[in-house]
Amino acid sequence: MHPASRGKGAGLVVRCLVRGAQACAVVEVATGAEWKLELLAPEGFFEGLVPKRPTVFRYQLRVTYAGGEVRQFFDPYSFLPTLGDQDLYLFNEGNEHRIYDKLGSHLRAIDGVAGVSFAVWAPAASQVSLVGNFNHWDSRYHPMRSLGASGVWELFVPGVGEGEVYKFAVRDQAGHVRLKSDPYGTYFEAPPNNASVVCDVTKFTWSDEAWVNQRRALADQPDRPVSIYEVHLGSWRRKPEDANRPLSYRELAPQLADYVGEMGFTHVEFMPLAEHPFDGSWGYQVTGFYAPTHRFGPPKDFAWLVDYLHRRNIGVILDWVPAHFPRDSFALAEFDGTHLYEHADPRLGAHMDWGTLIFNYGRNEVRCFLLANALAWMERYHIDGLRVDAVASMLYLDYSRQEGQWIPNRFGGRENLEAIDFLKQVNELVHRYFPGALMIAEESTSFPGVSRPVASGGLGFDYKWNMGWMHDTLRYFAKESIYRKWHQNDLTFGMLYQYAENFVTVFSHDEVVHGKGSMLYKMGAWHIAEKAANLRALYAHMWMYPGKKLLFMGGEFAQSREWNHDASLDWHLCQYPDHEGVRLLVRDLNRLYVGEPALSRNDFNPQTFRWISCQDADSSVLAYLRHDANEKVFIAVVGHFSGASRTKRIGLPRGGMWREVINTNSEYYAGNGIGNEGGRETEAVACDGFDQSINATLAPFSTIVFRWEQVERIGASAVSGSVGV
Repeated sequence: MHPASRGKGAGLVVRCLVRGAQACAVVEVATGAEWKLELLAPEGFFEGLVPKRPTVFRYQLRVTYAGGEVRQFFDPYSFLPTLGDQDLYLFNEGNEHRIYDKLGSHLRAIDGVAGVSFAVWAPAASQVSLVGNFNHWDSRYHPMRSLGASGVWELFVPGVGEGEVYKFAVRDQAGHVRLKSDPYGTYFEAPPNNASVVCDVTKFTWSDEAWVNQRRALADQPDRPVSIYEVHLGSWRRKPEDANRPLSYRELAPQLADYVGEMGFTHVEFMPLAEHPFDGSWGYQVTGFYAPTHRFGPPKDFAWLVDYLHRRNIGVILDWVPAHFPRDSFALAEFDGTHLYEHADPRLGAHMDWGTLIFNYGRNEVRCFLLANALAWMERYHIDGLRVDAVASMLYLDYSRQEGQWIPNRFGGRENLEAIDFLKQVNELVHRYFPGALMIAEESTSFPGVSRPVASGGLGFDYKWNMGWMHDTLRYFAKESIYRKWHQNDLTFGMLYQYAENFVTVFSHDEVVHGKGSMLYKMGAWHIAEKAANLRALYAHMWMYPGKKLLFMGGEFAQSREWNHDASLDWHLCQYPDHEGVRLLVRDLNRLYVGEPALSRNDFNPQTFRWISCQDADSSVLAYLRHDANEKVFIAVVGHFSGASRTKRIGLPRGGMWREVINTNSEYYAGNGIGNEGGRETEAVACDGFDQSINATLAPFSTIVFRWEQVERIGASAVSGSVGV
């Protein structure tokens, strides 16, 4: 309804399109007065004049259908826009951190009328229409309003409710129409339809306040116990009796919480759960950045999973993929007929390796989309941290490109300055709004300061995956033992840069796919028992080495075959000692690591690490110390990675009893039991630069962990300086 001059006098013009209508009238809500409209086209297009009324009033449409049915409802175009000038200004500036509350679909009541407001950014479109079951997917029924130079199109549709499916019909300047899902959609249909679904994600009642308060209290303590169990939700466990389907969010929660709690991990990290059309991408080709995938239940069930884990004192980290997005025609690619979210030039906007598109981080609205996305996961779903995928591909313009396939930055360099600024900004915002939340970079280069504060010139991440340590260590353990003495540097080189970043030592899903073999089968040995012994020795070294921990599911019980995203883990293997022994060891390593501050609260303190012996390559022995800052607790780690038993003298900084708290060759872990009878008393024999030493018995392919702690004697009683493990 709008004022217009027509014929002999002024009045208000009303036009509408109603499929299958025989008659239509305008009804004034306040008085019930009625004005009939004229049918101008058989498709249901009506027009009429309300004479002598200069001011728009509140009205409804009364429609008569064939058969006499009469319906009366509010016209969507009788409502003012739901976005204000300030919202649009901040969005165009890139600083509307809650843009997810403005764009997308939102259940609202305006002037007492319930409905859904829809808004989408498509600045180059000539027209955008809302389509769905409620209008028979006919783009003529709900053309959206352009909100000026902002590029945003908006419409409030009364009567539409939760569960309605919809898309945007985006007409470009050449007249071509693309059906697009909602970039800010919170729930999606399954492929191949991929329609967005109206869903209120604010209704969930949380009960994890104690956990969130605890997380906030740890905001200034990045060097705290963090041991992460990486999970692909679709293949952790399945239901073979029900067509081998994956567990739902609600089915998974108690089983995963029980298992992770028993195993002693502090966090789970879910591989990407944002909506994606292709299972084989493992979630890394995202089309619905704001929506938990439909595969395992609605968004409220995902919230229930997170809430349940929090109540069991387990943190939740989510893989986040701001580095690229797929070319699927229904999603972000060429959204309004132009390269809106991606760069137009493929030398900037296309990933050669993955066939995907790269976000234009220099465009304010694109940056706003991604910044708000990180914040939305934490606000809506109480996520405790984001592991940012493929950071190296974001940092460098020449990532995986040949000469001539990339464009230097404005200074002539290879760094992607806009992406670097974006990463700094997202890390600062997450830490500002959600103290204690963790930002973790999967970054494989030597880019400086990834896990250093932005104020100190860094990128602002809390942690960085230690990819160099992982590659070197696996290369060493993949060799047969007789060749290892020539590769001792693979175990020692990483200490040269260990404290340059806040590292997480990782064996992730990337190491057990694409023909790389399982963790068990990577080990350089011929028999399963020897492979298991090597893997136990490797895990104990990993858990004692400085750095937070991450292990991909299945690795903890030495799964034999490579990971398959379409099948459950091989849980039946736990009935066999070689596999169950590895699982029990990982459980005990977690308990030792988490419960011993000398380990878990000194991962980033170079003053609390010291080599004992790192040069005995002929014996394939590696020994080092971990201790607390006050030197009241010492942990001595002795790795022996050859196939022969031996006795070796190990120098130690303190005299007294060094208790054997972990021996990977224990019969309990399916070893043969060769060890040190629970510990060794030091002797006044100089070795390795120390005045004291022990004569340690080293089994083949084993890692032994000794612990010494200061004991203060008061009278006849002994008081320990810390709790034993």
